[in-house]
Amino acid sequence: MRRSRSASPVPNYAEAASSTGEFAALRSLLPYLWPRDSVEMRVRVALAMLLLVGAKAANVYVPIFYKQAVDALAPAETGAAVAIPLGLIVAYGLARVMSLVFAELRDAVFAKVAQRTIRRVALSVFRHLHALSLRFHLERQTGGLTRSLERGTRAIESLLRYTLFSIVPTLVEIGLVCVILWRMFNGWFALATFVTVFGYIAYTFFVSEWRIQFRRAMNDTDSKANTKAIDSLLNYETVKYFGNEEHEARRYDAALGSYEQAAVKSQQSLSFLNIGQSAIISLGLAVVMGMAARGIANGSMTLGDFVLVNTYLLQLYQPLNFFGVVYREIKQSMTDIEAMTKLLSVDREVADSSDAKPLVVTGGEIRFETVEFGYDPRRPILKGVDFTVPAGKTVAIVGPSGAGKSTISRLLFRFYDVSAGRILIDGQDLRDVTQSSLRASIGIVPQDTVLFNDTVYYNIAYGRPGASPVEVEQAAKLAHIHDFVMALPDGYQTTVGERGLKLSGGEKQRVAIARTILKNPGILLFDEATSALDTHTEREIQANLREVSRGRTTLVIAHRLSTVIDADEILVLEAGRVIERGRHADLLSRGGAYAALWARQQETSQGPEPVPEVLAPT
Repeated sequence: MRRSRSASPVPNYAEAASSTGEFAALRSLLPYLWPRDSVEMRVRVALAMLLLVGAKAANVYVPIFYKQAVDALAPAETGAAVAIPLGLIVAYGLARVMSLVFAELRDAVFAKVAQRTIRRVALSVFRHLHALSLRFHLERQTGGLTRSLERGTRAIESLLRYTLFSIVPTLVEIGLVCVILWRMFNGWFALATFVTVFGYIAYTFFVSEWRIQFRRAMNDTDSKANTKAIDSLLNYETVKYFGNEEHEARRYDAALGSYEQAAVKSQQSLSFLNIGQSAIISLGLAVVMGMAARGIANGSMTLGDFVLVNTYLLQLYQPLNFFGVVYREIKQSMTDIEAMTKLLSVDREVADSSDAKPLVVTGGEIRFETVEFGYDPRRPILKGVDFTVPAGKTVAIVGPSGAGKSTISRLLFRFYDVSAGRILIDGQDLRDVTQSSLRASIGIVPQDTVLFNDTVYYNIAYGRPGASPVEVEQAAKLAHIHDFVMALPDGYQTTVGERGLKLSGGEKQRVAIARTILKNPGILLFDEATSALDTHTEREIQANLREVSRGRTTLVIAHRLSTVIDADEILVLEAGRVIERGRHADLLSRGGAYAALWARQQETSQGPEPVPEVLAPT
């Protein structure tokens, strides 16, 4: 018997992503920075590197021109008049200008590379998130997930800016300065400069590594606080129903308190880092300046040499002064990118096979063959389910809560793969066809229709993006919602609010029906589409569903038995097994589980109720 690839135990996403380290995250960016499919981007990267070298070369020459100008202006022993070194002054000013010009041109050239990298990485993550299984999205927390994506994309720009245009140029400049000091004076100047810089970098590295725990704690507590806030606001009505505003405020305040403690520790450790950095730089500067002063005193160095050494050290001090900040930003950026790339390392769980083909729907027959499934292998939900929905016919599935009815709809859409058995559409195993073609062939009207916070037009057109306004309106008319929409102040451009909260349950269901009509699928699935509506609205929606389903293969998952009495076949599902099947009258005559369910629903209804004429067999 064929078994699904997902029959293994439930994946641990945190564990799956733990192997992705910071440097692995950094390496993952390289294909985006040097894309094989874009000559323009590679040319821009090469040109930016040349401009970077030009900027540093010009910057290194600034102190040399400065030294020569000072020596030229120094009083001569003969008392002769001092000539103004215009050429040196102009060269000094030109070197400073060219250093700035090269740096700005470098940024301008590289800007498109950086922004294109951010765009492509963000798009890759976004697509991967949509490709992940329903299991992942049921377990994830929206606030923390969106924050990871937001911080990760923002961190890419910071990482590129600080690494390529701060750390690398600074290290190049340090090397050039050490060589120049060695050649112009002696090795002691170069050694003192190198030891100062090395000590500064080493101290910054070790202290910043120690500090990273506080930054991680800040990130974690920030995400938790953000998640609690979003979760609470998304459930605004529930909070109000139970009067738990203060309870939610206390939970949010507790999360903010944890963030406060982490932020205080981070700032205190930052102060410790800054004090040490200042001490190392000041000590190194004093040593080198003392050596230069001694050289002037014994006549081996000129005043211009003293100025040269001082200028070089001050010139290095400026980027070194920000080295701690730069290093922290790079570490933070790598941490944020790591968190984002962890999402890319999460296994899709449900993926198209290498030889998957598009689903070809000829009649739309659905067949479940000995299907077994459980969200957790330790707790099976479906246990050998067998049934067939003939092409163009209507089959209803009823049963108590927890029987596995909605699981069947999720398996049909292949949000999960079956643990055993198989599901066929017109003889094609769902695991052998592409997911996109499968879902394009099935239309659904769910129990809880969640709409995008956009216009009515957008939500209907979502059934087939690119449909013309005439087609959208025709779908609305068939769903009997056109007149309602036209009566709204902004018509089809009316915003429906977060999750469609500005519309009633019946109005949302009609929007769902309209976009399903616009999609025009060969197979329909009604997943308790009217169970949350009042009786009057339910009858109207059922009439719409009857029109939509005429001539199409239809699978109905229902709670209210009165809505499926005209189905071609009714399946009674209990504890993951089909325990009865047949037409409504036959099932009642047997006096089994279906008859018991019917009797209970009749007892709980208020008086006799005319049975709606719905889902008549074709």
